[in-house]
Amino acid sequence: MSAPTSPADLYRHSLRLLLDKNIADWVGLWDEDGIMEFPFAPPGWPERLEGKETIAAYMRHYPDHIDLHDFPDLRIHQTTDPGTIVVEMRGVGRLVETDAPFDMTYIAVVTVQHGRIASYRDYWNPLAVLEPGTDFTGSSR
Repeated sequence: MSAPTSPADLYRHSLRLLLDKNIADWVGLWDEDGIMEFPFAPPGWPERLEGKETIAAYMRHYPDHIDLHDFPDLRIHQTTDPGTIVVEMRGVGRLVETDAPFDMTYIAVVTVQHGRIASYRDYWNPLAVLEPGTDFTGSSR
């Protein structure tokens, strides 16, 4: 497969990697100095992750806690900046610890530079992490 060229193609590829639970390759899509932000992060959860290694550490155990099955309702909006997209989607699956359904709505603002994710602002619902089995960050809530 050739490397994704547009930010939308790169993002779609990143979702396939998450569904395949291939976190190492997902992290490989990031710029070394990439920044991941969570503007609605609840207390005890990170608000900003700086650098590829920090993002890798944050995501390392994600599949052990959330088993993603699909990203329905995916809508990718182009912006006036050709490197930036706005994404609307749902992530559905199950919580591994409790086997409860997982259904999260996301809006993300993603900027790609030189074929890598440089910035990812994830506007997810912080109320969802009140459910048992969702804490994959190692925080001490």
